Amino acid sequence: MAARRFSGAAYLLIGVTVFLVLGGLMMIYSASSVAAYVQEGDSAYYLLRQARWAVAGALALWLLSRWDPRGRVGVLAPRLVAWAVWGASLAGLIAVKFVGVGKWGATRWLSLGPIAIQPSEYAKLGCILVTAVLLAAWRRHEIEDKQLLAYLTGAVGLVGALVMLQPDMGTTVSIVVSVFVLLWLGGVRASIVGGIGIFGVSLAALMVAVEGYRMERVTAFLDPWSDPLGSGYQIIQSTYAFGSGGLTGVGLGLSRQKFFYLPAAHTDFIFAIIGEELGLVGTLAVVVAFALFAYAGFRIALDCKEPFGRMLAGGLTAMVVVQALLNMAAVTGLMPITGIPLPLVSYGGSSLTFTLGCIGLILAVARFPGTAARAGGKGRGSQRAGSDERRRNRRSHLSSIDGGRGDQRRRA
Repeated sequence: MAARRFSGAAYLLIGVTVFLVLGGLMMIYSASSVAAYVQEGDSAYYLLRQARWAVAGALALWLLSRWDPRGRVGVLAPRLVAWAVWGASLAGLIAVKFVGVGKWGATRWLSLGPIAIQPSEYAKLGCILVTAVLLAAWRRHEIEDKQLLAYLTGAVGLVGALVMLQPDMGTTVSIVVSVFVLLWLGGVRASIVGGIGIFGVSLAALMVAVEGYRMERVTAFLDPWSDPLGSGYQIIQSTYAFGSGGLTGVGLGLSRQKFFYLPAAHTDFIFAIIGEELGLVGTLAVVVAFALFAYAGFRIALDCKEPFGRMLAGGLTAMVVVQALLNMAAVTGLMPITGIPLPLVSYGGSSLTFTLGCIGLILAVARFPGTAARAGGKGRGSQRAGSDERRRNRRSHLSSIDGGRGDQRRRA
């Protein structure tokens, strides 16, 4: 089946992406202009760098949107691509331990001449691809439950352990939550998903308890005024930004918090600057944009008839939206600070190009949704009837679309 034209959901996804990237460039210039002028002698320093990364990311989006995820053989087959991306990102994470570049107390970057990349960003994609491949094989009865869990534990667990050693708990949480959501979307039994969730929460609590700086973040979340000049400083300054913004903001470019009051103003805490300069109206625009992003991505996944493509689009959409929720929740004081940037908006070349590349893969699923009928001889009438039946019986997860593994077991 040849590539089809983009659906309305695909155009909506493209529109939301353009809105967030262009809005992000505008806010990066506003939030960073003072620091860039003082530190680099050019108020547009961070804007120009991000703009170059945006162009590279747009190219990655276009190239990856041409990939046919239905392939079964060849070097571009999903299985080979998934394990290749996972393996390359794993090698990058290992290299970070030996030749990595440290910033702000963490070693997360590899320096490649004038370019610094963050392998943990691409490890997220590797984990999503591998999980989608394994779930597709599981739904085709090529592997059983125990094999699925064993492969996932090895692949995701190894990546998570290396990311935690950087240390970067925020990215680890993002990877684990995205895989968790993907398992639920894939139709894995609730008892298994629930058990994984309980284990993950327990492990996260243990990781927080054994590291002093993580406990400080929890303490700052519960009572930032207990240490207003230390662990609580950043969230207090973020609160000041939102409070100053009110309904419509103090005006674009007129932030006071960017004058070295709010740390990471153009990176992790750019949402606070949006709240200060554009007010509740601006922050709600960002929230609505990510809600539309979620709708468009999951709509593309629902329309896909191929198990791998469906899992890939659903998993990547969940990953971007979960990361956005974690960032906005941390910046507004609804959860401890995680150090996760706001996708497509925060300054950061690796994050921007990675996210745009992931959107390209979602659009690839929209271009190649698979065949509507598995058996021959089905006409328009039977397809429409099947579509009506799916609408009547649709559950909250993506596995019900094709009469998935659980449905086959019940019929048996």
